[in-house]
Amino acid sequence: MEGDAGNTGTAVILRVLRVSLHVGFAVLLLVALVRLMAGGIAGPGWITLLLALLLAAFYLAGTVLEKRHSLRPARFDPGPYSGWWLGGVCLLWLLLVWASADFVWLAFPLFFLQLHLLRRRLALAAIALSTVLVITALWFHNGGIASPASAESASAALQLPMVLGPAFGAAFAVVTGLAYRALFLEAENQRLAAEELRRTRAELARTQHDAGTQAERTRLAREIHDTLAQGLSSIVLMGRAAEKALDDGDLTVARERLRIVRDTAAANLAEARNFVLALKSPGLAEGSLLTGLHRLCETTQAEAAAGGGGGGLSCRLEVEGVPVALPITHDAALLRAAQASLANVRVHSGASNAVVTLSFLGTEVAMDIYDDGTGFLPATGPARPDGSGYGLTALRERVAALHGQVDIESAPGEGTVVAIRLPLGEGTRSAARSLGSTRSAGSRGSRQ
Repeated sequence: MEGDAGNTGTAVILRVLRVSLHVGFAVLLLVALVRLMAGGIAGPGWITLLLALLLAAFYLAGTVLEKRHSLRPARFDPGPYSGWWLGGVCLLWLLLVWASADFVWLAFPLFFLQLHLLRRRLALAAIALSTVLVITALWFHNGGIASPASAESASAALQLPMVLGPAFGAAFAVVTGLAYRALFLEAENQRLAAEELRRTRAELARTQHDAGTQAERTRLAREIHDTLAQGLSSIVLMGRAAEKALDDGDLTVARERLRIVRDTAAANLAEARNFVLALKSPGLAEGSLLTGLHRLCETTQAEAAAGGGGGGLSCRLEVEGVPVALPITHDAALLRAAQASLANVRVHSGASNAVVTLSFLGTEVAMDIYDDGTGFLPATGPARPDGSGYGLTALRERVAALHGQVDIESAPGEGTVVAIRLPLGEGTRSAARSLGSTRSAGSRGSRQ
């Protein structure tokens, strides 16, 4: 904002200087025309008047074109022809100076034009030449040097203002013009820097938008994989099991498996609605993380039993340490990790036992999901041709977002352990210490 204010202030100063230059040229030209007409126009005077009007029109045309281009750069750019325009103005001025001394004072605004439109060395040479022409014109129109010897000193004194006036005027114009040029270049540099800054900001905004879009896509992919995809997979398996029970004529088993299909579909519908409303998982909506994990173990065990194909899966939750309230982000991450891991255990591992161990360790919370299934090689990962091996990748990304760590220990035929560690903030650790002290005091009081 400060840079924009500085640019605006500089632009106002430059605008005032440009307007003053053009007004000064117009006033000096008008004064010369008034003096010309006051002396009577006859013969060559009409030619001088026409030249003055032509100079005014030519000067005005150049300034108008420059102004229109500055307001709308898409219009005709007179910049490449500025040198020719200045040459035409100077030529008309020289013809007027030759006709009348009243036009010599137009040299002062021309000094500024020369400094602005020409390179510095060429501009200084043009100003010096114009100054000499002004002095020569004044000397010429005042009758030249006095010839009588007795008037020699008086004539020299008379010519001194004719030399000093244009010389001091040229020097003042050079100093002021260089200051204007420096100010103009600074304003131009600030304008270019502001445009570059706007382009950079726009590019940064686009980059951030793209990054945010990609991050949101990744988040939704994790959520869908850990909830809806797992639920739909369970529905497919339970549907097949229900069909088999119906074929076998076992209506009780078919009804039980259809109930699981209904409950899973209802849970998935709740998850989908929470995605839209950006609420926490339904698994956490009705209780704590421990309640959600207990319910998840029961559901996993029930779905594994209903799926048939073996002796079923025994799943249980174990808690170590003093449970404390965790941030909702930690609760959601741990529950999603347990959902994804137990879904893999139920569908792919062929395990008969699974244990979820939640440990509160003071500075961190840990969760280990163990199964005694077939295992796999962690180096290669459980990628499958159907594209269902995304779960561990999503789990790592989810835990990494909370500055945690995921370790996987597995080998073919030796089961699998997924170990998750999440650091706790100071506020959560203090709450844990307070809760532990309170429980210890209560225990001592009960013993007494």
